[in-house]
Amino acid sequence: MNSAVIVAAGRSRRMGGTVDKAFLSLGSRPVVVHSLLAFEQCPDVDEIVLVVRKEQIPAAEAAVRMFGCRKVRRVVPGGATRLASVRAGLAALDPDSALVAVHDGARPGVTAELVSDCMRSAKRTGTGVAAAKVTDTLKAVGRGGLIERTVDREPLWAAQTPQAFRTDLLRRALDAADDRDPTITDESAAVERLGESVRIVANEHPNPKITYPEDVAVVARLLGIV
Repeated sequence: MNSAVIVAAGRSRRMGGTVDKAFLSLGSRPVVVHSLLAFEQCPDVDEIVLVVRKEQIPAAEAAVRMFGCRKVRRVVPGGATRLASVRAGLAALDPDSALVAVHDGARPGVTAELVSDCMRSAKRTGTGVAAAKVTDTLKAVGRGGLIERTVDREPLWAAQTPQAFRTDLLRRALDAADDRDPTITDESAAVERLGESVRIVANEHPNPKITYPEDVAVVARLLGIV
């Protein structure tokens, strides 16, 4: 049994706090539905658990029905932190889940192919994290906005989602993780804290995360959504 947890339970504070970015319209569908359909179409995923804010559960369940997301087994409320929300998703998985991919509902550019690549990596090695090679020139900046040095970008990759793991490994990592630790910003960081190696899955296609209001139009253009 291969599972997916799609997390869309954030407070969207950087969207102004009054808008739930997961349910904004992106073309003809809510943002989160683009991700749901990619996982729905992925042959390497058997079940999906969708994690949303408690007050959005009726809207989420309606969207699941409207867009034919048959792999969605449950819609569950998230927690106060990202880690808490992922834990809630893991708790709702089928007991026979062997592999799980965690994905940000605000990354609508994910494809079924990328999900498969991450799941296959996790099957082979225990881990598979989507990431893009850093191509910008990076600067370390000190006080007064002054550049201190140029950072070597050669070994640097920008982590994305989906992030796939053996289910038991991710559970162990999240059980050990401290929600107050500001350095644990994704599931990979929690697994790394256990001393486990994490393998990246190179992704060269647009997979941006919607964070600010202006991102919606930018993402729509990147993905060719009208």
